[in-house]
Amino acid sequence: MSEIALSLQGKVALITGGSRGVGAETVRLFHAAGARVAFNYRQARQPAQALAAECGGDAHCLAIEQELSSPADGRALVAAAVAAFGQLDILVVNHGVWPAADAPIAEMPEAQWRRTLAVNLDSVFGLVQAAVAEMCAPRAVTSEPGAAAGHIVLISSTAGQRGEAFHADYAVTKGALISLTKSLSSELAPKGIRVNCVAPGWVATDMSAAALADPDRGARIVAGIPVGRVASPREIAGPVLFLCMPLAGFISGEVLNVNGGAVLAG
Repeated sequence: MSEIALSLQGKVALITGGSRGVGAETVRLFHAAGARVAFNYRQARQPAQALAAECGGDAHCLAIEQELSSPADGRALVAAAVAAFGQLDILVVNHGVWPAADAPIAEMPEAQWRRTLAVNLDSVFGLVQAAVAEMCAPRAVTSEPGAAAGHIVLISSTAGQRGEAFHADYAVTKGALISLTKSLSSELAPKGIRVNCVAPGWVATDMSAAALADPDRGARIVAGIPVGRVASPREIAGPVLFLCMPLAGFISGEVLNVNGGAVLAG
């Protein structure tokens, strides 16, 4: 029996929010699979540059300083990735903001609402729009079974499926990404572009560190996860990588839950 090759050799991936947490682990896995990888950062210049160097330097992995809070920002990042590597085969939309402080809807500042939607949704429109234009450009596509003209993976959340009290701004954006996944799949699957979604639960990252470190809240979070713990960033990055492999070539419009059994819905 021949070996199964899990390779992205010759592919170019753009991973947003790639300087730390789930994004950084996704960068590492895609690089290990043979892809050239571009990723953006906003403030974490030193960790971003260290990660790019770890993954082979600019010829193989490029860190791009780019704010993502508008459609124009998203289009600019895609343009920078294509300028660097000449093509774009995979887009992983991983960036996002989650204001950690509880904000009852009656008290939530409009500025917070607008900021969360701008980062978590407006920039995604620009990213997807520019990425699809690039993936649809005429070029040779391998005839390998399961091969696709392009892959888009949107990172949602359990909050997008069941909501999250006191974080309505975040939950709204993550629910919208699930709807966007299904809409884009119907539109783009006939063009050979596979669009899927990964919906993580709680993950041990900088963004969730304060909540998980709180003795009462952290205990309640873990108690709600049947597996009995939160995920590591690599446990989210692995399923993202799989969805961009030829083995996943017949998966389109899927919401893949990676939450330790906390939410059993697609």
